[in-house]
Amino acid sequence: MKLRGGSALRLASAKAWLQRFTFVLLLGAAVALMILGRADTTLVERARSTVVDALSPILNAVATPVASLRHALQNARDYLDLRQKNAALEEETQRLEDWQSVARQLQAENESLRALLKFAPEPGASFVTARVVADNGGAFVRTVLVAAGRRDGLRKGAAAVTGEGLVGRVAEVGERSARVLLLTDINSRIPVVIERTRDQAILGGDNSDNPRLLYLPHGATVMPGDRIVTSAAGGAFPPALPVGVVQSVDDSGVGVVQLFVNWDRLEFLRLVDYHLPGVLPGEGDALP
Repeated sequence: MKLRGGSALRLASAKAWLQRFTFVLLLGAAVALMILGRADTTLVERARSTVVDALSPILNAVATPVASLRHALQNARDYLDLRQKNAALEEETQRLEDWQSVARQLQAENESLRALLKFAPEPGASFVTARVVADNGGAFVRTVLVAAGRRDGLRKGAAAVTGEGLVGRVAEVGERSARVLLLTDINSRIPVVIERTRDQAILGGDNSDNPRLLYLPHGATVMPGDRIVTSAAGGAFPPALPVGVVQSVDDSGVGVVQLFVNWDRLEFLRLVDYHLPGVLPGEGDALP
């Protein structure tokens, strides 16, 4: 027991001595290496090469996982950057798609309004341009609702037109809206003229897309391609408003008319009041 205690004391004393004189020993070793290097350079270089050769496999083995770890960390950072950039691009794409949708809508409205500019009302006529807000087309009725009414100066009997031609007439007027009876409705009857022969007729709707020429005078000839325009008979419409062309003639000699209006693109209507006496009253039968 005493020997073991003495050994422990000697070991502790040696450690204390080493800790106290470590700096002095390291400094002495450095000075000795400098002197040896000046005395024999070849020997120092050979020793350094031997140490480096011995440590190279260890350093290489340590460097490989470190490089792999660094590469993995760099890949993780790149992945996070790509996710952030992808999220930003998706947001930008959504914003551009929203702008594209708005631009297409504005372009469609602009084209529709430009088409209305092709039609020039006669001097003295007043008009209101209104958006079609509802389409009541069906098997038994062909009308549309527009967002204009009495407060906009609209009266019953006004002609509804687009840049292509006549669409119908205003049948009912409310304070803020109006109902337009289309030329294809079974209740629609308007006076027209065959432009080639100047024969007058009545264009009657039958709830199909192609109204028919009725009450042609005896001996009148109708041919496919004949242009149909409005007549001033009855004072309901001014003369020469474009209506359509004769598409075909059935076995009984009745002409089937293809209207100029494109029903699939009916977004805006110009409601023109020509201030004609007409056969239609100016008031009454208003929408609630």
